[in-house]
Amino acid sequence: MFSDERRQEILKMLEQSGRVLAKDLASKFEMSIDSIRRDLSIMEEQGLLKRTHGGAIPVTNVRMMARPPSIRYGEGSEYQNAIAKLAVSYIKDNQTVFIGGAAIHYVMLKYLPKEIPFTVLTNSVEIAYHLRNSDNIQTYIIGGQVKNSGNITDALATDFARQFTVDLCFATAGALSAKGLSTATPEVAVFHKTVYNNSRKVVALVEHFKIGNDMFSGMYPVKKLNIIITDEETTGEQVDLLKAQGVEVLIAAIEKN
Repeated sequence: MFSDERRQEILKMLEQSGRVLAKDLASKFEMSIDSIRRDLSIMEEQGLLKRTHGGAIPVTNVRMMARPPSIRYGEGSEYQNAIAKLAVSYIKDNQTVFIGGAAIHYVMLKYLPKEIPFTVLTNSVEIAYHLRNSDNIQTYIIGGQVKNSGNITDALATDFARQFTVDLCFATAGALSAKGLSTATPEVAVFHKTVYNNSRKVVALVEHFKIGNDMFSGMYPVKKLNIIITDEETTGEQVDLLKAQGVEVLIAAIEKN
C-alpha cells in the first residue's frame, strides 16, 4: 500500500470512529509506531487531523461539511454509542421528542425505549423511515427541501418547525465551546435554533473531539442548554468550563467488553 492510500484509509477510520490510536494503526498496516507517528504528523501539517497523545482525532474546520450518508448512518463510534445509550434514558411516557438527522441521532435509534409510548418529531427522512413501523412511536416529519443527507433544514422547514413545541430535544452540533453550539451552515443553525427555542428541555449530545471548538455559524448558547452529555475522553478542564456556564454535564462511560 502506498503512503497516500494508507493515509486515506486512516482518514476513513477517523471518520468512522472519532479517534485512532497509533498502536492500532501500526498493527493494522504492519508498520512501526514511529512510521505511523510520522504519517500522523504529516497529516496534521496538512490540516487533515489533530494529533493527540497516542493517536489522533478529527480536525474541526469552521466550514467542515457534513459526512457522507455511508459514514453518517453507520453503527457509530464507541463514544457515540455511550452517549446515545445514556441520552435515551431521559425519554418518558407520552413525551414529544425531537431527534434530528446527525450521525449520533441515527445511533440513538437502536436504544429507543420500546415499552413506553412517545412521539418523535424529526427533520430527517432517514430517521422517519426507520421509525415508520414502531408500534409505540408516533412520528412527525418537518417538511421542506430534502438535502442529499436526507435532512430538511431550509427556510420552509424553519417556518414549519415554529408550530411545534416539544418536551425533550436532543441537540447536537459540529462544535461546542463556552460560546455554545455551532455548525458549518447558517441555514442549519437557524433551523435548529428555532427547534431548540421551542423545546422545554434541551439535552446536547457532543463527542469529546468537538468540545473546545467553534464553527462558522453559532447555533445556541451553552447557558440555555439543560444538560450536556459527552464521553469520558472529554478533559476535566473542558467539563469545568462548561459547568461554569450553569449547565449540567454528564459523562457517558464506554462499556468494557
